[in-house]
Amino acid sequence: MKLSKFKFDLPQEQIALHPAKNRDESRMMVVHRKTGEIEHKIFKEILNYFGKGDVFIFNNTKVFPARLHGNKEKTGARIEVFLLRELNPDLRLWDVLVDPARKIRIGNKLYFGDDDSMVAEVIDNTTSRGRTLRFLYDGNHDDFKKALYALGETPLPKYIDRPVEPDDESRYQNIFAKEEGAVVAPAAGLHFSRELMKRLEIQDCQFAYLTLHCGLGNFREIDVEDLTKHKMDSEEMFINGDVTRIVNQAKDNGHQICVVGTSVMRAVETAVSTDGHMKEYEGWTNKFIFPPYEFSLATSMITNFHMPLSTLLMMTASFGGYELVMDAYDIALKEGYRFGAYGDAMLILD
Repeated sequence: MKLSKFKFDLPQEQIALHPAKNRDESRMMVVHRKTGEIEHKIFKEILNYFGKGDVFIFNNTKVFPARLHGNKEKTGARIEVFLLRELNPDLRLWDVLVDPARKIRIGNKLYFGDDDSMVAEVIDNTTSRGRTLRFLYDGNHDDFKKALYALGETPLPKYIDRPVEPDDESRYQNIFAKEEGAVVAPAAGLHFSRELMKRLEIQDCQFAYLTLHCGLGNFREIDVEDLTKHKMDSEEMFINGDVTRIVNQAKDNGHQICVVGTSVMRAVETAVSTDGHMKEYEGWTNKFIFPPYEFSLATSMITNFHMPLSTLLMMTASFGGYELVMDAYDIALKEGYRFGAYGDAMLILD
């Protein structure tokens, strides 16, 4: 499968810059894999497709305010620092991306906040895309994290080309987000409101929550035409016994298993055993799913409309079938569906 097979022209005006007014009222395209039928619905109508015993698997990772703006010592040059993950809490070491990267050297100090209250020193420059910073802070770890996050802003994807607004803090976050560690929101879950989840519960649907901390690898450009040569960045994930019990029971009883988002699908396919059941897992995954691919657990999938040439589109096409999904994208473009994390949803059913 070639990269160029996932190219299409996406008009700028169809990239959603803001979420729908109500979480569960974005548009939803329903794609039936077996028949090829396509329906146009509102997201909360998902209630009509699921019932007693069906399971939704969610990603409960929580996005933290990862984008910082600071100044370089001496020159005062503006620097954007994107926090990727904490490497050592005791030493205040963080793995980060720096922009513009070419101006930053080992030993440089960076200052953050109106009063330069937070200082960091560059201690490693060796990674291809990143840097290691040591933050210089005297208080305890909790105070440090609070101070650091107070300086950060919601890490909206670059394609949402506008300043961050106060609402983004809550709207670029799932209502069930719990385990801090993501710099990218699992966008398919953004469509679920408390009211909708309550109604699904009343219909005796079940919820299972795994954790996969979504990183920037989702947005990294693929620079090879042959997809077998692309390597995904690793992401940390956790699947406990509660999740495996709920999911495996539903599978054995013939109920639907709906994967909510590409991050969940990657986690599920990482932790599935040879007999098609899910096993507990704690570790990292760099699984890259593109067509053709044989899925072993999910019967349905909720996802958003993704950017051209993205790994997220490739996984969607793997699950829905390449031809059917690309046809659906043609229809979405003609019908004015909104693309990206704040955009509309696609439900793929058998």
